[in-house]
Amino acid sequence: MSADAKITELNLELPPAPKPMGVYKPVVVVGNLVYLSGHGPLLPDGTLITGRLGDNMDVAAGYAAARQVGLTMLASIRQELGSLDKIGRVIKVLGMVNSTADFGEHPKVINGCSELFADVWGAENGIGARSAVGMGSLPGDIAVEIEAIYELA
Repeated sequence: MSADAKITELNLELPPAPKPMGVYKPVVVVGNLVYLSGHGPLLPDGTLITGRLGDNMDVAAGYAAARQVGLTMLASIRQELGSLDKIGRVIKVLGMVNSTADFGEHPKVINGCSELFADVWGAENGIGARSAVGMGSLPGDIAVEIEAIYELA
């Protein structure tokens, strides 16, 4: 099943593709690779999920925020490429979690995005290499920021 069809089957709502909040391009294609700049958890109404893991957010809320980041990333890919079907596989995901110094469950949070990508592109092509790290702060106090590299189909 195609990735675009999977979005429909899973009844997923993509937010609007975000506009850059600085001097950068959200998506850059070089050869057969697609680089996505860091994305935040943008909701369909244009607001962002904010908070800090280990402080005012738990792992479940962080997981949901990371999943929302994944949906935001899909919106950017679709806007730039015209279709999610143009992505062949996920190469690398870097997940950054706004967290306290003693929070240690970053991978469980970023699973929200990784599991979404596995649902959309399948386990073979939707799961790539990954890093999940904590940050003392993120822009606008967003809960999670994620960037990724994909291979074109």
